[in-house]
Amino acid sequence: MPEQPGARSHRPAPAHTHPDDVVLLSALSALADPVRIRLIRELDSRPDWTLSCSDFDVPVGRAAKSHHFTVLRGAGLVEQRDQGPKRLNRLRREEFDARFPGLLELILREDDLG
Repeated sequence: MPEQPGARSHRPAPAHTHPDDVVLLSALSALADPVRIRLIRELDSRPDWTLSCSDFDVPVGRAAKSHHFTVLRGAGLVEQRDQGPKRLNRLRREEFDARFPGLLELILREDDLG
């Protein structure tokens, strides 16, 4: 049966890791993938909570995109919340910068990474 407009999703809420609980190696590992870098860059260019997972144009399928968001949440980079059938995203820039000063800025410089 199709979901009604405004109906709540039956999927579990996403688990989040606070950047204070992330070790450097985990952060670097999360940022080592080109698809995840694209997701982070796009989130950085838009206001919080304006992009749903389906808004990202990346060269992977839905399951792989979901995995990438799981990795980013686990590294404390992304926070997600469900709004009806959509899962909205925000980059945890301020919190991540407090934990790893300068790291995200390096990643966001497109000219350095290609």
